[in-house]
Amino acid sequence: MSDFKHKVLVVGSGAGGAMAAYTLTKLGHKVLLLEAGRNYDPKTESPMFRRNNEAPLMGAGNKDKNFGFYDATVDGGWQVPDEPYTSAKGSDFYWWRARMLGGRTNHWGRYSLRFSEHDFKGKSRDGHGADWPFEYADLAPWYDKTEELVGVCGTNTGHEDMPDSSPGILQPPPKPRVPELLIAASAKKMGIQAVPMHRAVLTRPKDDRMACFYATPCGSGCSIGAAFQTTTSLLPMAKATGNLKVITDAMVKSVKVDEQGKVTGVTYVDKHTVSEHAIDADVVILAASACESARILLNSKNKKHPKGLANSSGQVGRNLMDSTGAWLGAQIPALKGRPRYNEDGHTANHLFIPWWGHQAQANNELDFPRGYHFEIGGGFRQPGSGVSGDKQGYGPALKQQIRDAYGSYVGFALRGEMLPNKDTYMEIDENVKDKWGIPVSKFHFKWSDRELKQIEHGLKTAKQILENMGATVGELPPAEKAISKGGEIIHEVGTTRMGSSKKDSVTNQWGQTW
Repeated sequence: MSDFKHKVLVVGSGAGGAMAAYTLTKLGHKVLLLEAGRNYDPKTESPMFRRNNEAPLMGAGNKDKNFGFYDATVDGGWQVPDEPYTSAKGSDFYWWRARMLGGRTNHWGRYSLRFSEHDFKGKSRDGHGADWPFEYADLAPWYDKTEELVGVCGTNTGHEDMPDSSPGILQPPPKPRVPELLIAASAKKMGIQAVPMHRAVLTRPKDDRMACFYATPCGSGCSIGAAFQTTTSLLPMAKATGNLKVITDAMVKSVKVDEQGKVTGVTYVDKHTVSEHAIDADVVILAASACESARILLNSKNKKHPKGLANSSGQVGRNLMDSTGAWLGAQIPALKGRPRYNEDGHTANHLFIPWWGHQAQANNELDFPRGYHFEIGGGFRQPGSGVSGDKQGYGPALKQQIRDAYGSYVGFALRGEMLPNKDTYMEIDENVKDKWGIPVSKFHFKWSDRELKQIEHGLKTAKQILENMGATVGELPPAEKAISKGGEIIHEVGTTRMGSSKKDSVTNQWGQTW
């Protein structure tokens, strides 16, 4: 380390950590980045050109590869060897971790939606949660910069839940598929608008990244750099400055402080040698994910900070949330038996349905606050390990049923906003430690009636849209059974809340701890 004189230390190489490292190195600062996972090079390791029929069980997932045999998360998942976590009695929470350079940016769906003005002042509108310490106008220029740097495709729709980007920022979106157009037409009859999804996938070449050529599943990784991940963009660009040094397999244990309680660096464990190292820095940026960053802060207890670092408010670990999730699908008669052609596109949906209920909530016409959107899907996809269970018979007759049904199913994935509640938080389980002797996270999780009513509304809406298309939809499940498990959508947020006062938050508007 003696030949690299850094002043800034970043923990985590995903969306937050890599962006911080890129920005600072471009400004001339020396940055040391610690990543808990292994090194990963998508240009040589991505299985993007492998087909499901080359894999066991037609590429189906298993306990080691939850999202399929060829999923881009080469090391990680709901359960990570040697890294347990616990849940309180009665809580059901899933914690996804991607232990690899680039973190979850190697795996995510690339949906890149701006918060709207509604999102920043939620408490002022409906009395729930807390207002952000800034407004949309403060972030708008930075949204533009990020969309241009990352490479986001989409259009300015004029939808109240989708603020416009500045002219020339967005790349062109891919064309909608036939099933998406049918869904859009059905939703329009109900006064609901479907619009192009904004995704961090290139439709035009950018720098040394190629444009997507619509051939392989994004979830398998992207060796050509079309689908944004930090391992093919921000990290190589930061390294090119000569100002970035990366250490992988570095499990951060705690943040170091001096006798006055001021931060001086971090302590980490080398996962290969299980040896402990102390690294000094003038500035420490924790970007290890919401729950891992909170775990590090809570494990950084000392005489000056007996409840954990930056926890004078008692809010570290609190305000834990995940997106709500539910799914409903059906077979559309008009799509049965149609001619087959390549309908891959960006793999995920080209259109989606943003939240349309702000005015209804302002008029007190809905019994839940905040909102949700629908990610719509359907069409010809790479065959997997199974088909819908409504087929009967055997031999040629069964095969013909499957051929006719191929490409005729559509689905609605609901993703909505959760509000914080006192029963949902994370803490440290002092009775359990990981392989490196670090106390693990313990989760408490509970959905409130607000989220359940949101799910009920969403399922009823999706059912009506499907039935308008001629689909037969059975009885809807109760919201309690339909809603996803906590953490299952892999959108966990909160734990180190930003605010205007150190009395009830962890950081100020700049992300600096009080």
